[in-house]
Amino acid sequence: MASDKMAGNKIADDTLILAEGVDEEPIESNRRLFGPRLYLVVATLAAIYAGFHLAALNGLSISDWTGIRLGFLPTLPMETWNFRIVHVAGALALGFVLFAGTRFADDAMGETRMVEIAGWMLMIPALFAFGVALWFARLIDGGVMWNGLDATIKFRETWLYGAPLLLATIGAIVLSWMHKRERARVTAPDLVLAVCGFAVAAYLITIYGTLMRNSTGTPFAPIGISLAAVAGTLLIMELTRRVAGMALVMISVIFLAYVFVAPWLPGFLEAPRVTWQRFFSQLYTDVGVLGPTTAVSSTYIILFIIFAAFLQASKVGDYFVNFAFALAGRARGGPAKVAVFASGLMGMINGTSAGNVVATGSLTIPLMKKVGYHKKTAGAIEAAASTGGQIMPPIMGAGAFIMAEVTGIPYTEIAIAAIIPAILYFASIYFMVDFEAAKLGMRGMRDDELPKLPAMLKRVFLFIPIIILIAALFMGYSVIRAGTLATAAAAVVSWLTPYRMGIRSILKALELAGIMSIQIIVVCACAGIIVGVISLTGVGARFSSLLLGLAEASQLLAMVFAMLIAILLGMGMPTTAAYAVAASVVAPGLVQLGIPLLTAHFFVFYFAVVSAITPPVALASYAAAGISGANAMETSVASFKIGIAAFIVPFMFFYNGALLMDGTWLEIARALVTAVVGVFLLSASVQGWFLGGRSPWYMRVLLAVAALFMIEGGLVTDAIGVGLAAAIFFIQKAYRPRADAPAAVPVRGAD
Repeated sequence: MASDKMAGNKIADDTLILAEGVDEEPIESNRRLFGPRLYLVVATLAAIYAGFHLAALNGLSISDWTGIRLGFLPTLPMETWNFRIVHVAGALALGFVLFAGTRFADDAMGETRMVEIAGWMLMIPALFAFGVALWFARLIDGGVMWNGLDATIKFRETWLYGAPLLLATIGAIVLSWMHKRERARVTAPDLVLAVCGFAVAAYLITIYGTLMRNSTGTPFAPIGISLAAVAGTLLIMELTRRVAGMALVMISVIFLAYVFVAPWLPGFLEAPRVTWQRFFSQLYTDVGVLGPTTAVSSTYIILFIIFAAFLQASKVGDYFVNFAFALAGRARGGPAKVAVFASGLMGMINGTSAGNVVATGSLTIPLMKKVGYHKKTAGAIEAAASTGGQIMPPIMGAGAFIMAEVTGIPYTEIAIAAIIPAILYFASIYFMVDFEAAKLGMRGMRDDELPKLPAMLKRVFLFIPIIILIAALFMGYSVIRAGTLATAAAAVVSWLTPYRMGIRSILKALELAGIMSIQIIVVCACAGIIVGVISLTGVGARFSSLLLGLAEASQLLAMVFAMLIAILLGMGMPTTAAYAVAASVVAPGLVQLGIPLLTAHFFVFYFAVVSAITPPVALASYAAAGISGANAMETSVASFKIGIAAFIVPFMFFYNGALLMDGTWLEIARALVTAVVGVFLLSASVQGWFLGGRSPWYMRVLLAVAALFMIEGGLVTDAIGVGLAAAIFFIQKAYRPRADAPAAVPVRGAD
């Protein structure tokens, strides 16, 4: 793949283009690849799904699209809960059609035909449950009173709706684990699961359209709500397994098990006993699956995935990487610095650390190896840089939108506060790779290997959609309106490139957005399960009490404990899910410690993000190791080392709020300068290279101490830190102490 991207194709002005195909969507190993007819059907459904969201979020109706004014055509946006239910159900249906539950059969002879037959038999109860849900809607519309105490209604919901639904759901999930079929064909069990998702949605929309929404968690709640929630939870967890792996599923299972074993647990883990009916009747509401995570995925995240798809259609990703090459490729260890710049730019339009690694790393990692970086280091640099893309304003891997939803703090305020922490993170990565290149005697890339900067500047107009997005947000437009304007701008700007977007390209971008959104939507829904458990059991409040108890001994100890819990909860999960879960457990306790709301959530957000490069479960590092060919665990350890500043920066803005733009301009400027000096000293300590020379172990210790003094942000501590750094520099220049290891032989690189 990398060799294709480095083919060196020419464009009209004879400029060498290193990056090609960065915008191409990676194909997962369990994603089906359909033939022309079936592909057209699935592509149309995916485009309709994305277009539905774009229309709903902007308040358009079907009548607006068609020009036909009929009373029965719905007006969008829909009622909030119904919109979220449809949002999840659509992702489930598309997901089960696109992603297989097990490996594909090599050919028709390898297919498990008996399982296919059993799957079609399960379609009967699935369709029956769906039909019963529609029948319930007719009854309620006809004036039938509905409550959980009526014996007739309870019988109908249990045996005519719930039993067939659970039979079809559980049976189809189990069969999907065993059923192998060719990659171009959909299996019967997966079609059954798609129908079950619609059966859940149809029932909940019907029931929540009545007064029954207010009865959840009470004896008046119809048992069908609980049965639908059980089926919906199983569907969400199964699709999460397919698109995001087992980590989040296992954490969800642990939290669900906690609900029912909590009465027998010791200490702060103990919780009151709750029946399964009461718990599940509340789980599929705005305190759980339909809560903050789905609220964000159904509005901001889906909108910015559409924006990213439009940017991809106009090949903006290729331009970002080529621009980074033209800007930084000549510096020593050039490809590593390109990885830093490109990953920051790509992070603005890419929703996951691992996705960022795949997009840019397939190009930068081979080039880093080519100029002399060890394969382990090359993968680690890309993983650390790509993880930083999740904290890069304005989009921040969608985490900023969840933070705004949870805290009530305006998005623009969060984006502004994120600027200095992002600068510190990427400055630290830059220093780390620069010192590594200096130790190894690396060169930069030659001019004839790089795109020409003047040619890249001629196409700087490709930044216009992102500039419009930022400008609209700070002019007071809503996030939805700003994102829609930026998406339209991406289509308009494409007309100035060879990749002009017409109707076909727009439909292709919507199709791509519909497919890209599946993973993040189902992950947010699965995170909603965990958030619901935390909310309904009160474990978050008891964890806050534990933090308060620790703080009585040491506030720093409480912060370190909160850091470890946030990292642990985030391991193996995408950014949005990692932050949503950690914010529910950890952030309330930090706020009770007296830490400002924004600081507490940024603290949690940072550590949820860097869990992607924290051993032993480091998704970004594992993705990078797959490209570099290095050992996955060694790569994760190396990426942890390279991204070490990310574990220090949250403590820096805890001690100095000016780093989150809280203070006068003079305070903010001083905090930025001293913090940059601090991460410089920390990087020098870790790499053992300080201002042109190797440093022995005791000087590295002193550099680390100097860096820590710069963290607190006070005048006295800053003066001590700068004084220590100056003393170390004087010792190094005057006495030239012998380094711990001999200097490395300079690497010739690609000459």
